Amino acid sequence: MDRRVAAHLTMTDLCRPSLSASGESAKTETFAPAATRADTAQRPLWVLDTNIVLDVFLFADPAAQPLREALAQAHIRWISTAPMREELARVLGYPHIAKRMDFYQRSFEDLLRDFDAYSHHVEVAPRAPLRCKDPDDQRFIDLALAHQAGLLSKDRAVLCMAKRLRALGVPYVGAVFT
Repeated sequence: MDRRVAAHLTMTDLCRPSLSASGESAKTETFAPAATRADTAQRPLWVLDTNIVLDVFLFADPAAQPLREALAQAHIRWISTAPMREELARVLGYPHIAKRMDFYQRSFEDLLRDFDAYSHHVEVAPRAPLRCKDPDDQRFIDLALAHQAGLLSKDRAVLCMAKRLRALGVPYVGAVFT
């Protein structure tokens, strides 16, 4: 799937268990409401970088609405690690982010509570054979590779690795937004 197509995910795309390198669904699944889903392990796995988390839970970006709905309805399974949560906490302390938190009337605690409520904590993944130019983004790449999970990021250092990551089994690398 090229970057132009990847930038326009729909909720249906997000909820597919896996995408092939060409962007086609490996299998299509119809999802029941979250309250009736017993097979949570069958939900597609996704790794969200910190900027995507901010777009979903702080900025309430309309382009991120399908992702937020998929998370809220438990159509997908967002996996994260303790260092990812720590990174979010650190970023929330940046002065320019604190101003946005005030503007959107979201507290530090609200955002960490959202992180905890919507993400599924897993162990830190082993270091992947691919190296990201941005060491802060390596943890997202490692986790996506270890779990063969889709990776949502707007970071150029991650997006430029999409083809190599797909070749190693990551079903999707891209951004939810245009």
